[in-house]
Amino acid sequence: MSEVISKTQFFRSLIIQINVIKALILREIITRYGRNNIGFLWLFVEPMSLTLLISLMWYFFKVNAVSNLNIIAFILTGYPMVMMWRNSSSRAKGAVKANQALLYHHNIRILDVVYARIFLEMIGASAAQIFVMIIFIFFGLISIPSDPFYMLCAWGLMCWFSLGLGLIIFVLSARFEAFDKIWGTLSFMLLPISGAFFWVDTFPDEIRNWLLFLPPVHGTEMFRFGYFGSSVTTHESISYLILCNIVLLFIGLAMVKINENYILEEG
Repeated sequence: MSEVISKTQFFRSLIIQINVIKALILREIITRYGRNNIGFLWLFVEPMSLTLLISLMWYFFKVNAVSNLNIIAFILTGYPMVMMWRNSSSRAKGAVKANQALLYHHNIRILDVVYARIFLEMIGASAAQIFVMIIFIFFGLISIPSDPFYMLCAWGLMCWFSLGLGLIIFVLSARFEAFDKIWGTLSFMLLPISGAFFWVDTFPDEIRNWLLFLPPVHGTEMFRFGYFGSSVTTHESISYLILCNIVLLFIGLAMVKINENYILEEG
């Protein structure tokens, strides 16, 4: 009997949790994009337009001439993923300040407002990625992916990475005002070594081993292997990426729990 009650309470709490996060996401959409013009569609248009611009710029500069691989496909399998975890962590920073009044509600916690912001960035980046790839495939600019399921797994693992990283950046920015100011610059500096604009296989073994310490590199390599298939050589380690995601999420949740009172007081 007690097991049935506990399961019932768990599912009831889970439903409440999901409804709270859904409501916060909808509120975030309205607050950020408003109800006028195209409204929430800006959520998809912003990352989509950036991806289109970068891809077309590389295409018109004839970068294909220096490689036998489709350069548009190369950009599409790297840049959007980097922008997802970068934007997720950046948006997580001001989650409490922007939703301070909502924390007086019994069912809303700090994690809820942070989750809402991070999930919103994931949704926008995911929709933009799918839409842009469909458009380019339709017009014949890129080919159909070799293994869409493998790409989906890679994207899911990088969403997990974005969540863990976002929680850590959220706490650090709340604790240290200087970090809040410089994270945008630091995340921008991480772009060149994130794997978005290079193949790991082109580097010597010594440099390659250092690059493979970075979790985003494994996610990008995995995503690209799913697209290009056996025509390319990649060096992803799924187990290493999962381990890093577990560690990041654990550290992020622990940091939020330890600093919860401080964040509420300073928020």
